[in-house]
Amino acid sequence: MDPFIRKLSLRAHLDRDDVAALERAIRDISRVEAGRDLVTEGSAPGGACIILDGFACRYKLVPDGGRSILAYLVPGDGCDLHASLLNRAINSVATLTHCTIASVPYRAIKELAAARPNIYRALWWSVLVDGAVLQEWLVGIGRRSADKQVAHILCELLTRLRAVDLGTEADYRLPLTQAELADTAGLSNVHLSRVLADLRNAGLITSGRKSISVPDLGRLCDFADFKPDYLLLPAAEKSSEELGRLPGMTKIVC
Repeated sequence: MDPFIRKLSLRAHLDRDDVAALERAIRDISRVEAGRDLVTEGSAPGGACIILDGFACRYKLVPDGGRSILAYLVPGDGCDLHASLLNRAINSVATLTHCTIASVPYRAIKELAAARPNIYRALWWSVLVDGAVLQEWLVGIGRRSADKQVAHILCELLTRLRAVDLGTEADYRLPLTQAELADTAGLSNVHLSRVLADLRNAGLITSGRKSISVPDLGRLCDFADFKPDYLLLPAAEKSSEELGRLPGMTKIVC
């Protein structure tokens, strides 16, 4: 089952006909290089992009030319599924790695939602989770210390990946650069380097020349006060103690 359908099925019961209808809709598949815009702010896209493989992000450019990352998109995520109600995109979406993308016309999404209440419920659930994640990030920027904020983002990403059976290997690599983490946390590269050093000195991460690993995810979750219930996923109901028994994660931070 493709990761998009798998993720929707975690949020609402999908029967065999629902799955077949989604599979028929997800047919226009392409490969996109890293660093390419899938959606440009202000444009009028005719459909949603679904990430089947790879990593992407939502972002906005600020007046000084900098970038603020608003969300990470992992396999199974849809890009702005609700945008069929708008006349233009309110943010940009770019690939962070080579990605496999499915394009689904908004017309097809509306027809699926109208004809199949289970799919309608799952799509709305996904939109609500997107809002909950953004809210959590706003709390992080406004009220968490920088080290806890960065730790919280890493814990969240791994929890989301494991919901679609990714990131379970001890040597899994999360393809984020230090600059991308800085754009997410609203920190300078220098400040982020200091935060990573603090996490390393506390024994929460270990690092090589181009990577970081988390030897004990449960301990990192406890440090970040990470409570994954806002992700509304069955896999997110694990306690930090249970997460700590899963393999750690390795992340590229070139």
